[in-house]
Amino acid sequence: MRTRIKEFRARYNLTQEELAKKVGVRRETILFVEKGKYNPSLKLAYKIAKALNTTIDELFIFDDD
Repeated sequence: MRTRIKEFRARYNLTQEELAKKVGVRRETILFVEKGKYNPSLKLAYKIAKALNTTIDELFIFDDD
C-alpha cells in the first residue's frame, strides 16, 4: 500500500508532528504509515483522511499483490 499523506501534508503546510497531534498518535506512526511500513487501522486511516480534508480512497493507494 502506498500513501499520499506527505503530498496532502504539504498542501496544508503540516509537519508529521502536527498531523500526529491532530489524530492522536506519535510522529513515528505517521512516518511509518507514510513510508508504507505500517498499515493503519480503518479508524486511524479515517482520522488521517479527515485531518487532511480528503477521503481514505484519495489518500491510500492499494496495490494488487
